[in-house]
Parts: sequence; structure tokens; C-alpha cells
Amino acid sequence: MEALGAHAIAVKAHVGRDEEAQALVQTAVDRFGGVDIFVGNAASGVLKPITEIDEKAWEWTVNINARSILVGVQAAVPYMRRAGWGRVITVTSIGSRRVFPEYGVVGVSKAAIEALTRYLAVELAPDNIIANCISPGVVITGALDFFPRREEMIAYAEQNTPAGRLVTPEDVGEVAAWLCTDAARMIVGQTIEIDGGYSLLAM
Repeated sequence: MEALGAHAIAVKAHVGRDEEAQALVQTAVDRFGGVDIFVGNAASGVLKPITEIDEKAWEWTVNINARSILVGVQAAVPYMRRAGWGRVITVTSIGSRRVFPEYGVVGVSKAAIEALTRYLAVELAPDNIIANCISPGVVITGALDFFPRREEMIAYAEQNTPAGRLVTPEDVGEVAAWLCTDAARMIVGQTIEIDGGYSLLAM
């Protein structure tokens, strides 16, 4: 990012812990003077049948994926209100609405993200703080290495995506950036599918 002329810092944090999620926001405030855009993109989870999920697996997954967004936004909103402008972008997945093997607790956490985004959107829009959610399709990143059926999942998505290719991180980043512009200011509380049409097919 700095090579492109932007100022950036890397902060290591376990966002499933409230104090670390809050400290992450505070570090940005201390370094840059505020927070204009909050992107909730942290993801983790336990891949098991839902009937085998114990308390630890549930709390780990939901805290990192969903609760961290709530805590982070709560910490960032005062600075956005002070500035009179803010954007919140959250990231979910098709697993919030469709059932995939051993994805149960992750899917539940993703559904929670979408609901949380809608509630944040309605509460914050009067302050010119706009919240929206992005739901990418299968994106080739290191996260896929944790899926037991990685190659099968990729092949299936490639064959069943009308656009003819999988989603790239650049596809997702461009939509996230656009949602932060004034051109998108009347898109409020929506979940935007970025999947090349994959979710449109009845399978």
C-alpha cells in the first residue's frame, strides 16, 4: 500500500477478544486521527457437522466472525459521528443462506453478520454512516486450504458459475471500494452478491 502512496500499518489482534478488537480501532485512531471506513472481514470457524459443535467451537466461530464486527463498529462509530461520515463494510458468504457440508456454525455466524449489518444500517444511516454487506462466491485465497473438500469445491464452482470464472480478491475489493463512495450512498443495509451468478442457479 505504501508503494501506491498510502500510509499503512499492520496490527496483530485476536478480534474474537473484545479488548483486542477495541485496541485495533484505537490504534488506527492514534495513528491516523480517526476511523472513516470499517471493514469486518475477519473469518475463522470449526468445520464439523452442526450436531458435533460444542460450546468452545460455537463461541470461537461466532465471536471472531460476527461479534468482532459489533465490537469494532461500536468503537469506530463515535469517530465517524464526529466526522459526519462513515462506511461499514461486512463480509459474509453464501453459506448464510445455503447449506454446505460441515459448514453449520460458520453459516450461522455468516447469517448473524448479515442481520447485524441490517440493524447497524438502520441505526447509523441518519448519521451518514452507511453499512452494507458483501457476499463473495468461491474466492481463491489461502482460506480455502482449511476446507476438507477444497479441490472438489473449486471444481464445482468453476463448472457452475455462469460468468465462467471464479471470483478474485480484486473483484471483491473493487466493490468494497465503490460502496464507500458517495455514488453508493443510497445503498443501505444490503447484501451484495459477488459470485458471477453462482447463487442464482437452482442446485
